[in-house]
Amino acid sequence: MAHYCVGDIQGCFKELQLLLAEVNFNPSKDELWAVGDLVARGPDSLATLRFFQDLGASGKIVLGNHDLHLLALHGKIKRPNPKDHLSELLNAPDIESLIYWLRQQPLMQYLPEHKLIMTHAGVPPQWDLATLTSEANAVSQALQQDDYLEALISQMYTDTAEQWQPQATGITRLRYCINALTRMRFLMLDGSLDFSCKAPPSEADKQTLKPWFEFDSNLPKDHQVVFGHWAALMGHTNKSNLHAIDTGCCWGNDMTLFHVENNEKITQKKLI
Repeated sequence: MAHYCVGDIQGCFKELQLLLAEVNFNPSKDELWAVGDLVARGPDSLATLRFFQDLGASGKIVLGNHDLHLLALHGKIKRPNPKDHLSELLNAPDIESLIYWLRQQPLMQYLPEHKLIMTHAGVPPQWDLATLTSEANAVSQALQQDDYLEALISQMYTDTAEQWQPQATGITRLRYCINALTRMRFLMLDGSLDFSCKAPPSEADKQTLKPWFEFDSNLPKDHQVVFGHWAALMGHTNKSNLHAIDTGCCWGNDMTLFHVENNEKITQKKLI
C-alpha cells in the first residue's frame, strides 16, 4: 500500500487527477490523504468533494478553514466570498449528503506505522500527541451534533490573539483548537496565535512573531507532521520531519503530492 498526501486542493480538481494519474494511484490498494481546504478558490469544488466522498476508506482528509467556512455558508451563518467559486456546490442536488459527510471528517489524522500526523495548519507547540488527539476529537464530536451550527460554527472564529489555556472549557476550548489546527501560521513570542501575518517567515517581524514550527514542540521527536494552509512557505520549513505541502495551486503555482513511503514530492503546475 502506498500513502499519498496532497496539499490544499481548493477545487483544482483537474490538477489533482493529473497528479494521481502520474503515480498510478489505485484506491483498491492505495490511500490518499488530503490536508484540508478541499474547496473554495478553484473551479471545481463540487467534483472534489464528490471524489473524496466516493473514495470511502481509501480517502483520509482533515478539515481546513475553507471547509469549515463552507459549513457556515450552507448554514446561512456567513455570506459567500466573491473570490470563492462555491455556487455550483451549494446548489448541487447532493449538497446535504456532502455537508453531512464533511461534518464527519476530523481535524487530525494519524498514521502510526509511519509516525505521521496530518492537520491543516500544523500543531501548536504546547501540545503533545495525546492533547492533539483529544482536542481534535472534541471538535469532531461537536461538529456531529444536531446543534453544530449554533453551538460551534457560529462561534468558531476570532481574530484576537488566543493563548492555549489547559483549564478552558466549552466554546473557548473548542475555538482554540479550530483556530490552531486550521488557521495557524505565526505565533507571538508568548505562544499566542497571530492571524494578521500571512507572509513568508523571511518577511515577518522577527521581534514579535515566529512560525509555529520554530518553537520547541512537545510532539515525539521521531514523528513527522504533514500540513498545508501556508502557501507562502512554498514547501520550505528547513525541518526534515515537517512537510509543508500547500504550494499554492489555486494561486497559479503547483499542487504537491507527498509519497510517504518514498519520502518524495511530486508536483503539478496549475493549468491555465
